[in-house]
Amino acid sequence: MVGSSIRSSICRIVEVVVVVVVVVVVVVVVVVVVVVVVVVVVVVVEVVEVVVVVLLVVEIIVVVVVVAVVVVVVVIAVGLLVVVIVFVIAVVVAVVESFNM
Repeated sequence: MVGSSIRSSICRIVEVVVVVVVVVVVVVVVVVVVVVVVVVVVVVVEVVEVVVVVLLVVEIIVVVVVVAVVVVVVVIAVGLLVVVIVFVIAVVVAVVESFNM
């Protein structure tokens, strides 16, 4: 009787220890998983912020390049227009002078 009572007590103690160990392991695993997920989310958010900043810089560069190209095209067009106007005026003057002779 005494031996089986001691065995029964030891079995209950072992059961309690096993349950406590299992609970502690599960809690540790859950905490580790939560920490890993939080770290991954933070890293992803930081990477997305960097990508957004890079895209913003690229967009600004593209806008500056497009504006510069438009300005150059407008300057060239105005220059060509001035050349054409001067050429037309020279032709008109030459034609008028040829009639005056």
